[in-house]
Amino acid sequence: MTRTAGVAEVTDADFTAEVIESDLPVLVEFTADWCPPCRQMAPVLGALATETSDRLKVVQLDVDANPVTTNAYKVLSMPTFMVFRDGEPVRAMVGARPGRRLLEELSDVL
Repeated sequence: MTRTAGVAEVTDADFTAEVIESDLPVLVEFTADWCPPCRQMAPVLGALATETSDRLKVVQLDVDANPVTTNAYKVLSMPTFMVFRDGEPVRAMVGARPGRRLLEELSDVL
């Protein structure tokens, strides 16, 4: 999977520790190497991670390598963005979007 600067990669194995048990809200990008809009989102997510590092944790999950988590949250389209707060998914967004719009959509969870 393509690594994005400032964005950690999570797996089925560490999803609970990294996302569910996180003290901060977590934005998870469900992504795949074969997904052009996912690649498009890499610089947007990197900038978001840097800008909001004190308020929001930004991570990526490769859907092909982590089917358990992908299926658990019924993710069908890439990229899917899911915000988790206190262990619960509180918002889901599907599809690439500009950074400004993503930030607006996250404003109520930040």
